[in-house]
Amino acid sequence: MIEKKNKMTLVVLSGDMDKVMAAYIIANGAAAAGMEVIMFFTFWGLKAIQRGNLTGKSIFGRMLGVMNRGGVDAIGPSRLNMGGMGRWMFKLMMKMHGVTPLNELREAAIALGVHLIPCQMSMDVMEISCSDLIPEAEEPVGVAVMLEHANESSIQYFI
Repeated sequence: MIEKKNKMTLVVLSGDMDKVMAAYIIANGAAAAGMEVIMFFTFWGLKAIQRGNLTGKSIFGRMLGVMNRGGVDAIGPSRLNMGGMGRWMFKLMMKMHGVTPLNELREAAIALGVHLIPCQMSMDVMEISCSDLIPEAEEPVGVAVMLEHANESSIQYFI
């Protein structure tokens, strides 16, 4: 049996603002408490570590890149998005209540040494290249590497 480390693995599947925000808040709390933190971004979760540029090479990849624009500033809430109005409203309400914006939560995670690891298969399917990701994103890996991290982690989350 593998001894569990003071480590947390988060699988970030969702690209919704509220879920990505929760993932970064949990990651920051764990890292601030001294845990090693792995965030594995897959499918829609990749939006949270994208630069925000258009992606894709094929017709389907380009269509997906337009419809699913990445970057933390483009992420909308999981409910009540209202064609982008919800994103604006939530950002304004967060500012009014002194809540740390999503881009600052991501920067804090980077500063705390959180590992931002993209899923290679998801990048391949969605035609997202490494140059489409923020510079702090680590090399893409497959599920086997994520499972190794999860297996040695004392805490695992799927968001």
